[in-house]
Amino acid sequence: MISTTTLFLAVLILLSLPVAAVLIFTGLALSDLYAFFPLIDALGEVTWSASTEFVLVAIPLFIMMGEILLRSGITDEMYESVNLWVGRVPGGLMHTNIFSCALFAATSGSSVATTATMGTVTIPNIKKFGYKPSLFLGTIAAGGTLGILIPPSINMILYGILAEASVSTLYLAALIPGLILGFLFSVVVLIACLVKPTWSGEPVPKSTLLAKIWGFKGIFIPIALFGLVVGSIYAGLATPTEAAALGVIGALMISFYKRRMSARCLSEVFQATIRTTSLVMLIVLSAYFLNFVITNIGLTDILTEKVSGLGWEPVYVLFAIVGVYILLGCFMETLSLMIATTPIVVPIITALGFDPIWFGVLFMILLETALITPPIGMNLFIVQSVRGEGSFKDVIYGAVPFLLMMFLLIGLLIAFPDIALWLPSLITK
Repeated sequence: MISTTTLFLAVLILLSLPVAAVLIFTGLALSDLYAFFPLIDALGEVTWSASTEFVLVAIPLFIMMGEILLRSGITDEMYESVNLWVGRVPGGLMHTNIFSCALFAATSGSSVATTATMGTVTIPNIKKFGYKPSLFLGTIAAGGTLGILIPPSINMILYGILAEASVSTLYLAALIPGLILGFLFSVVVLIACLVKPTWSGEPVPKSTLLAKIWGFKGIFIPIALFGLVVGSIYAGLATPTEAAALGVIGALMISFYKRRMSARCLSEVFQATIRTTSLVMLIVLSAYFLNFVITNIGLTDILTEKVSGLGWEPVYVLFAIVGVYILLGCFMETLSLMIATTPIVVPIITALGFDPIWFGVLFMILLETALITPPIGMNLFIVQSVRGEGSFKDVIYGAVPFLLMMFLLIGLLIAFPDIALWLPSLITK
C-alpha cells in the first residue's frame, strides 16, 4: 500500500499534472484498490465540510490584504523607509531587501507575493548602485520565504487545519524563529560584504536623524497592520479569521486615506484575490479528499506502525523525515508538499513524542528551503522572471548561503525546541 501510493504520486507529479488533479486521482485510485466500499460517494460531503471550515476564510482575506498593499504603493514607501535605517550598513540595500521582505510577509502571509513585490521594487537597483547580482538576487529569493514563517502565514493556517493544531499558538511559536532567520540572513550579507567590499555597491547617501524619524511613517503602516491582526488575536478580541478581516479593513482605510485606491485598482485587487484563492482552495479540497481516503484505508496507521517497528531513536526518525522533506522540496511545490504529507507525517511525529506545534514551525522552515532549492524552487523562478535578463545561475548561487542559514536554524530548533515553544508557553501561563 505504501509503495503503491508513493509510486502513484511520483508518476502523476512527473507527468506535470496540476496538483489538485494529482491529489484527486491518487485518492480515487487508492479508494478503488484498498477501500471496502467506494469512497468517492463521500466526495461531496468531504469537500462541503472542508469548504465551510471557518478558519479557511482567513486565506482569501490575507491574500486581499497583500494585494491592497501592493497595488496602493504602500510597499514602495515601506522600502524607502527601511532603507533610511539600514541602508548604511555594509551590504546597503541588501539588508533593506531582507527587512522589507519580513515586514511585507507580516502583512501578506504569502511568500510568493512577498518575493514578487520586493523583486519588482528593488531589482532595478542592482545596476543603478553596482551590487553583486547573485547575492542581491539571493536576498530577495530568501527574504521572500519569510512569508511562510512570519505570522500571519497562510501556510500555517493550512497546517493548523490539517494537523488539528491551534493557529494562534502556531503564530506565537513561529515569531521568534522568524526573527532569528531574518537576522541570520542579514548576518550573511554583512559578512560577505566585509570580506568583499565591492559586493556592497555604491554607498547609500547618509540621512539625518530627523529624516529617519520622519521616514518611519512608511514602516509604521505594515507594523500597525501586523499589530492589528496578530494583536487582536492574542488580546482575545478576534479569531484568526476575524483578525484577517480587520487587516483588510485597516489596509483599505489606509489606502483610501492616502488616495491610492481607485475603482479600477479595487477591481484589480478583487480579481487577483479570486484567482489566487481559487487555485489554493482547489488544492485544499482535493487534499481533504485524499486525506479522507488515506485515513479510511488505514495507510496512516500502517506508516506509524512501520516507523515504530524500526526501533530507531525518535531523533533519528526526525532526521530521516527532515532529509526526505529536503529532497522532496527539490521537486515539489511547497503548498502541494505540505497538504499531501501533513496528515501522514504529523501522526508519526506525535507518536514519537514530539510537539506538533514545534514540528509545525520546523515544517515551515523546511518548506522555505523548498522555495529556494532547484530545480523547482518557486522563489528562484519568480526572481528571475521579475529580473527578465541574465543567467538563472545567478539566482541559484545567490540563494545558497541563505539556504545554509535555514539548515542552521533547523539544527538549532532540534537542539533547542524552546526557541519555538517558549513564547507560547509564556503567553499560556
